[in-house]
Amino acid sequence: MFGFGPRLTTVFASRWKALLWSAGILLTAYCTVPSAEQTAQKEAAQTAAAQPAAAPHKSPWAKD
Repeated sequence: MFGFGPRLTTVFASRWKALLWSAGILLTAYCTVPSAEQTAQKEAAQTAAAQPAAAPHKSPWAKD
C-alpha cells in the first residue's frame, strides 16, 4: 500500500509474529511520547524565561 514495512499478511501469519509486531509498536510509542511531568516542567521553564525578573507587583491601593 505505502511501500514500506512488512506486509500485513506476513505479520499476522502467526500469533507470535503479531505479538512481536505489536510489542514493537507499543515500545515505539512508549519511547517517543513525553511524560506529563516533563511537559509541565518544560512549560514552566519557558514561562519563567519569558517573564522579566522585575520587582514583584505592588498594589496602588495597598497601605504602606
